[in-house]
Amino acid sequence: MRLGVLDVGSNTVHLLVVDAHRGAAPLPAYSHKTELRLAEHLDKDGKIDESGADGLIAFTKEAVVLAEDKGCESVLAFATSALREAPNGEKVLDRVRSETGVDLEVLSGDDEARLTFLAVRRWFGWSSGRLAVFDIGGGSLEIAAGSDEQPTVAVSVQLGAGRLTREALTADPPDKDQVRELRRRIRLEMAAVAGPVLRAGKPQRSVATSKTFRSLARLAGAAPSADGPYVARTLNRDDLNDWIPKLTKMSAAERAALPGVSAGRSSQLVAGALVADAVMDLFDLPALEICPWALREGVILSRLDQLQPR
Repeated sequence: MRLGVLDVGSNTVHLLVVDAHRGAAPLPAYSHKTELRLAEHLDKDGKIDESGADGLIAFTKEAVVLAEDKGCESVLAFATSALREAPNGEKVLDRVRSETGVDLEVLSGDDEARLTFLAVRRWFGWSSGRLAVFDIGGGSLEIAAGSDEQPTVAVSVQLGAGRLTREALTADPPDKDQVRELRRRIRLEMAAVAGPVLRAGKPQRSVATSKTFRSLARLAGAAPSADGPYVARTLNRDDLNDWIPKLTKMSAAERAALPGVSAGRSSQLVAGALVADAVMDLFDLPALEICPWALREGVILSRLDQLQPR
């Protein structure tokens, strides 16, 4: 069957069309996205402003037409932290529903962690044993760990790279005192949720997903995305520690010129690197393997699991 997946994130709104059936890997057939940056379309009360809502509705209408053109049987539409946390999120959802016919499901942070974990488990398989999975998004960091397809621990922390950049890094290049204070904040907030993961046992495989981790791994020498998803990619903590002082001294424009770093994400890379460093330090991980599958694939796989076998 052909499915469309509409992913409304804090940074990007993405329509992915896949050919999929139970027992097989979803095969990407078409991709269309825009950097709407919904989390930056906030007024002084934290509500999504009219331009942000209008942009989301316009893209959703476009996605509906594209999904029909590509022959999708259905569209799985979901949203994450930007809509989940906005005081007027329900009103925006109502507008999307009434003006486009699309009913966006708002995932909880724990659901994001759980579904991302499912995708990573399916990608690496049972031989990986106990998994620990980390995903840095625009608004939140998801952490999950376990030995089965459903994680034993699944938590979400408000340590997304976009959120931290907006709240804490106001200069370009970032002010060194702001960087130091943000590093302290990240480690305090992460340490508060690390206990359940650490008590459950040391992972046999530690995995990272998301654009932020992929960009950092590329800086550290991992293969470019053009080499395909089946090339093994790793982020080593020593390499990350070498890069962090360099990144903090660069402007966003200078970071955008680095391999694997997009102009739209370059401003968030310092905050993302500080979160990644805290993950690897607090969880005592010398390296993280990069998984090409993440939340979108988890949503698809979960949906396929619910279908009756033919």
